[in-house]
Amino acid sequence: MPRKDRSKSVATVAFPDPAWCQRFRRRLLTWFRGHARDLPWRRTRDPYAIWVSEIMLQQTQVATVIDYFQRFLDAFPTIADLADADQQQVLRQWEGLGYYRRARQMHQAAQLIVQQHDGRFPEDLQAIVALPGIGRYTAGAIMSIAWDVRAPILEANTIRLFCRLLAYREDPTRGEGQRILWALADHLLPRNHCGQFNQALMELGSEICSPRAPNCQQCPVRQLCPTRAAGLQDQIPIPSKKTVYEPLLEAALVVRRDGLVLLRHCGPDERWAGMWDFPRFTVRQPRGKAFAAEVVQRVAELTGQQVEVGEHLTTIKHGVTRYRITLVCHQARWIDGTADRDDLRWVATHQLEQVPLNVSSRKISRLIIEG
Repeated sequence: MPRKDRSKSVATVAFPDPAWCQRFRRRLLTWFRGHARDLPWRRTRDPYAIWVSEIMLQQTQVATVIDYFQRFLDAFPTIADLADADQQQVLRQWEGLGYYRRARQMHQAAQLIVQQHDGRFPEDLQAIVALPGIGRYTAGAIMSIAWDVRAPILEANTIRLFCRLLAYREDPTRGEGQRILWALADHLLPRNHCGQFNQALMELGSEICSPRAPNCQQCPVRQLCPTRAAGLQDQIPIPSKKTVYEPLLEAALVVRRDGLVLLRHCGPDERWAGMWDFPRFTVRQPRGKAFAAEVVQRVAELTGQQVEVGEHLTTIKHGVTRYRITLVCHQARWIDGTADRDDLRWVATHQLEQVPLNVSSRKISRLIIEG
């Protein structure tokens, strides 16, 4: 039976009693031993590899991460290798995963580990969370999986799982909800095998306790779940607010000069900071004389180059955060202008594969190469 937790911040929430927790742990771990996916980061206790996997898995599907994880560790086998690499090399390996700030912060963190910890991943919680890009969840995952430290975790899959295990009907993303769920994560942790337990929680949330139509019949803890007993799986956790996407019209130009194409380095406050891109900007119209005039003006403002707009190359539709973007790409002929700027670079088409580009620019580059 549940009992009242006496912590001030969660005093109104009934947490499971020790007997319930024992049954839950036993059933979950038994299920995990028979159903855990064979993922490459589960074959190691190296904190560096676990760190890489946890950062890559943030807002990214497991199936997508697998190949990136293998390639990244092939390119940078150790923390020292990552620290010594040029940021452009790191971004090139990360290209396509999105949220490139993650890669830049990993690179910075690796350099700090080399400088401050002799290249060894720190084992102290405060030292770990002091590194760029590592918060409480990531630190807990690394510590529990690498060293079996009793460290709780809370991420998207376990938030959903814990809400259903508590039949929690308030917003789990708000301060009070976060305090309650972190407290539950700590409450459920066993004394031993914490890394395996935390991975089992995430696996259950990902593979069984899904947001829609959870597979309750295959759930090893279904008999312990009050949400299933009440038939409230579609209502718990409370649905998040739907994102309202804003349409955006952009243009990108492939500016050519003497067999080279122009690239521009994105600044620190731009969408793809640290990456290279074809000159790109928002426009009011997708075609016509007004479009051409606007594009010529915007290229001059952005790069200092004078160009003549040429034929349409492609149109790409894609999404970035809250935007649904229609990107109209045209060829352009260079007329005049100095490229003596650190943020501009003329590149031969065969060199484009070595340059870190965002996904839509990579599509454009391959059209250029194939053409």
